[in-house]
Amino acid sequence: MAAHHVDEFIVQSIASDTDIPLETVSRMYAETWAEYSEGARITDYLPVLVARRVRDNLRRRKHDPH
Repeated sequence: MAAHHVDEFIVQSIASDTDIPLETVSRMYAETWAEYSEGARITDYLPVLVARRVRDNLRRRKHDPH
C-alpha cells in the first residue's frame, strides 16, 4: 500500500493515542486497508473506516490479553 499523507497522519495519531508502536499500527492499518479496499468502487471514506477498525481492534487487544 502506498501510504498517503493522510494515512501517515492517521497511523501516527492511532499509535500515539493507543501507546502502540508505530510499526504495529502501520502494519495493521495496511492489512485493514487491503481488506476494506478489495473490490471497493468508492474509497473516499476508507481512511475513516480503516482507522476506526484499527482503533477498535487495538482497544480489544489491550483489554483481552489472549
